[in-house]
Amino acid sequence: MELREGVKTVIRMRTGVVKAITGNYNGVTEAVVEVEGLQEPAVNYDFLTGPIKPGNCVILNTTATRLALGSGGYHFVMYVLGNESLDPPPPGHIIKLRYTPWQVKCLSAEEETSPIRRRLEEFEGLDAMPVVVAELHSMLPAACAGVRAASARELKIAYLMTDGGALPIAYSKLVKVLKDSGFLWVTITVGNAFGGDYEAINIYSGLAIAKTVGADVAIVAMGPGIAGTGTKYGFSGIEQGQAVNAVNSLGGTPVFIPRISFADPRPRHRGLSHHSLTNLREVAVTPAIVCLPDLPRERWLVLRSQLDDEVIKKRHVIVTEDGVPGVNLLKEEGVPATTMGRGLDDDPEFFLAAAAAGSFAARVVTGCRFRLLGGERP
Repeated sequence: MELREGVKTVIRMRTGVVKAITGNYNGVTEAVVEVEGLQEPAVNYDFLTGPIKPGNCVILNTTATRLALGSGGYHFVMYVLGNESLDPPPPGHIIKLRYTPWQVKCLSAEEETSPIRRRLEEFEGLDAMPVVVAELHSMLPAACAGVRAASARELKIAYLMTDGGALPIAYSKLVKVLKDSGFLWVTITVGNAFGGDYEAINIYSGLAIAKTVGADVAIVAMGPGIAGTGTKYGFSGIEQGQAVNAVNSLGGTPVFIPRISFADPRPRHRGLSHHSLTNLREVAVTPAIVCLPDLPRERWLVLRSQLDDEVIKKRHVIVTEDGVPGVNLLKEEGVPATTMGRGLDDDPEFFLAAAAAGSFAARVVTGCRFRLLGGERP
């Protein structure tokens, strides 16, 4: 195709043929497609482009795969020949993915026709509701398990999926597992993320929705995937600090999950990730409770030295909490948990930190005591 002079394409598109269907979940179909003489995996969002079957001719977005980016190794179906007459159901007037060829219509909870609009208008604040704030989607299962393991009663957990990673919540197999197993009570998709039980225009209304529908604890995290560049500010997880500010402005209790790893080979993510330090020093300009897991003394001292920063110590409250019960519950329930390809036993501190934050959030709800970080390891 010849383009007008000066026009540059930012999407790599190719035509393919569906050869086989390999899986289906949440309205997401996984398939093998023949493209450029190769048979390769692809994802089709049935609710966006309609269903597919073997023999269908499809237009594929092959951009991320050819760049070897972390899209799971999939092409994505943009168009299915024969699905030209799709119509969404009538409710809803809010558009997400606005001004793109894939803009979708949603019924947002804030709309006049929303069944909870009137109750939302009565919202006055979070009333100290704990909100666990995570950088990565992979922190979600351990945070949920931490809440459940620390509470004698089953607390209602709302997951607010932001638009820092994957946008369709259906892409997350993890969310389906957590809902099916009862770990998650309700989902809310925020910003241009879409497909949750409730749609929200932004994180503030998303938090209001969580409180309005009766959640005891909320967890804020992006969908699968994160953009990063190795620079101080160039990562999509910087929204973690912004979420802390939003929670405080609405009268909630932000519980910050520090990104901890002693298995990540990259020095900038060793111990406490530079992402967490940037969020705590410069982005979260209001207080958060930073929850460290109980760890062996030598590793605990590494984290303590990294947190020995005047801004962090003055602004935030650092506590310690046992994350082991939450991680053990994940294992007992068989809930999958991985980060960067590493599992519970490969990178234990990462998951212990998320479970500890969930446990602390449950303690806030039930009024239990917690431990401040002192000069020595508790």
